Amino acid sequence: MKQLLFYIALIFSFSAQTQELKVGILRAYDLSAVRISYNEGTYNVYGDSTELTSIWSGQSIECKRSGDKIKLVKDDKTLGTFDTVYFRGVESGNSFRIRPTSPYSKKERKYKDNIMLIPSGNTEITVINEVMMENYLPGVIESEGGGGKHIEYYKVQAILSRTYVLDHLSKHRKDGFYLCDRQHCQAYHNMMRFTPDIQKAVNETAGIIMLDHQLELADGYFFANCGGQTSESDFVWNNPVPYCRSIVDTFCIRSWQANWTKKIPKSSWKNYLVQQFGYPVNDSIFGQYLYAFSQPNRKAFYIDPRLGIPLRDIRTEFKLKSTWFDCHLEGDNVVLEGKGFGHGVGLCQEGAMSMAKLGYSYEQILKFYFTDIQLFDYFHWLFLRQEEMVGL
Repeated sequence: MKQLLFYIALIFSFSAQTQELKVGILRAYDLSAVRISYNEGTYNVYGDSTELTSIWSGQSIECKRSGDKIKLVKDDKTLGTFDTVYFRGVESGNSFRIRPTSPYSKKERKYKDNIMLIPSGNTEITVINEVMMENYLPGVIESEGGGGKHIEYYKVQAILSRTYVLDHLSKHRKDGFYLCDRQHCQAYHNMMRFTPDIQKAVNETAGIIMLDHQLELADGYFFANCGGQTSESDFVWNNPVPYCRSIVDTFCIRSWQANWTKKIPKSSWKNYLVQQFGYPVNDSIFGQYLYAFSQPNRKAFYIDPRLGIPLRDIRTEFKLKSTWFDCHLEGDNVVLEGKGFGHGVGLCQEGAMSMAKLGYSYEQILKFYFTDIQLFDYFHWLFLRQEEMVGL
């Protein structure tokens, strides 16, 4: 029985790695209607299990919520109303264009492979891109990191994104898909359009994943710029992540996002610290540091841990670029002089980009930012786990 369960898991994982992922797209909209148009190839259109029509160059179909079903309209002709609608490419290399029409958006997006639409809620449509892993990852990497980067950096992002997908296949199961297109999953705004090196990076790292010291899938946390030092994970989140330790990073310090300054009214600063945390303004020691704070290395708390004022809370309250800052008083303002942009845990994107330009490999970059991680072939990893799963 255990052996059977292993092979079922293996088949599911193989499907996730080499066949279609289900990704919820356009999740920023409460959609009740979309227009789906030709981009490349030919699509057959199905209402439930019935083939209805095809779309090719110059053609499109309007998909509208109608009662508890979805109505399809092509060339002003209603094709019917259905529980589920599918657009399936006839050959490989198909891609479609999609635009929200209710609510209306001028922005049109393009995606590869297939699409499914199902009713959701009382008036909405859920749109799911059924996309091959090798087509999904380039879209994510271009959405997250943009173009013009060194291919070794794109290889880093490919491995982090692939590992994330395989570790979060159940994140949106209740919604009918695996992952969505928003940042709390992975940004996925379009298929890859402008940067061929990204596709090359995905292909050249095919199947490679990142594992922690216990040979479990590792979360590849990343952010824009660390300012010269990454953060301990428990400075930002409640639980420590063993492979995300603070390191000194000089590769990002010349970037424009490495330093920042912000002025906050003295009264706002004082009121927040006193009202939220009971800052002892009259204390003979702590009172003099209310507006004066020095942080030569990253810390977790303002002034002193005994005061219980997490820097992450101050960052959220005043919308700061990072938790790494010094502050002093100038007139009626508290001046914050900070470093870095983002939560600071894991991989510094601008540092990694600089390392790639200097000739470091993707493996060297990942092992610089993450502690005691290993890079493995996905299927090799699955077979290593077989012994544990079958209890031999």
